[in-house]
Amino acid sequence: MPEINTDKVCFVIVKARELEAEDEGIRPDASNPSDDKFVSVLTEEGWSPNRRELVEFIEAMDDDEQAELVALCWVGRGDFTADDWDSAVIQAKERRKGPTSKYLLGIPLLASYLEAGLDEFDESCEGFEDDRQ
Repeated sequence: MPEINTDKVCFVIVKARELEAEDEGIRPDASNPSDDKFVSVLTEEGWSPNRRELVEFIEAMDDDEQAELVALCWVGRGDFTADDWDSAVIQAKERRKGPTSKYLLGIPLLASYLEAGLDEFDESCEGFEDDRQ
């Protein structure tokens, strides 16, 4: 079971959804629009206030929380099952090569994967209120 605070995951989900909303268009020549979801956000809008806030938030998490956030995304994406949680976290710690925020923001449909990951552990963002504003 993840030890990461559910409110922290929900905050990342909310901010990731805001980034998705900022991505006004997908390149017309893209072969798979869902795979290019964050293209314009990461390039043209790379330092929008939402992205900056999300990057700072993720980078302020400790190493264990960052690894668990990555592992939760992998569980939601189907790369690991909830039963493989410990292995997913270990692999997230070993494979990370650079800022976790950059890795996570490069994952298309990040918010959906994190929500699915929470669901695998019978957790949700229901009732979450962002009190950071």
